[in-house]
Amino acid sequence: MLTIGEFSRLCRVSPRMLRYYESQGLLQPETVGENGYRYYRQEQLSMILWIEHLRRYGFSLSEVKELAELPQEEFLLRLHRRRLDAHYEIYRMQERLRELEADILRMEGKVMFEKKYEVILMPDPEQTVFGIRRTIPVAKFHDLFQELWEELEKRGMKQAGPVQMLYHSEDFDYESADVEVQAVVEPGTPGATVKPAYAACAAVLHKGPYDGLPGAYEALASWMAKHPEYRICGPAIDRYLNDPDTTPPEELCTGVLFPVEKVKE
Repeated sequence: MLTIGEFSRLCRVSPRMLRYYESQGLLQPETVGENGYRYYRQEQLSMILWIEHLRRYGFSLSEVKELAELPQEEFLLRLHRRRLDAHYEIYRMQERLRELEADILRMEGKVMFEKKYEVILMPDPEQTVFGIRRTIPVAKFHDLFQELWEELEKRGMKQAGPVQMLYHSEDFDYESADVEVQAVVEPGTPGATVKPAYAACAAVLHKGPYDGLPGAYEALASWMAKHPEYRICGPAIDRYLNDPDTTPPEELCTGVLFPVEKVKE
């Protein structure tokens, strides 16, 4: 048996935190003496290390307790979801870091290379699509695409054009976005719907990794600011023009489209 001090030194978790874990029902000492001293079995070290791992992954203590009661398949699914969340957190931090560095360079009077986008006006034709619409956090977008692929396969639908995401929300919310993923399919496909044509879209082509897409949106927002004679009349569209599984990140091409119409005077 190990005293709480010995146990603490071995697992590098403070006695105060061990007592807190005990109060939360996560790790109980093997015995508690009449004098209140706590004693642990050496085998319990594996449990405390497991708890600490999950906390470092970003799970809260209440989530850790829940995970301990899950079957292995569900536990593994939660780990996959947490991995995706972590990738998104890294992406957001990288974006903030790029903005910070750009502001510092501007304030120091230096020029930072910025990707140039050519905004064009183009029609967007009617499309036959199969889509799935959900209100989800941005971190779950990848899951929605996986659901789309699975449904296409289950229904025996053949893709006949690009995959795209439509943003239906009136405002942008990282935690609750109303989005729809679509795959273009053959006309007349059972279960498919028709995405309407737009007479005009303000559009740019982004070439490179998806984490650079905010630059494309900034270019379109800047164009809209300079052209108040137009207003947005439909959901923004990210159209993925090649397959990320087979295309190097620097060669990925994404069309970003804002459906627009002229303001009536």
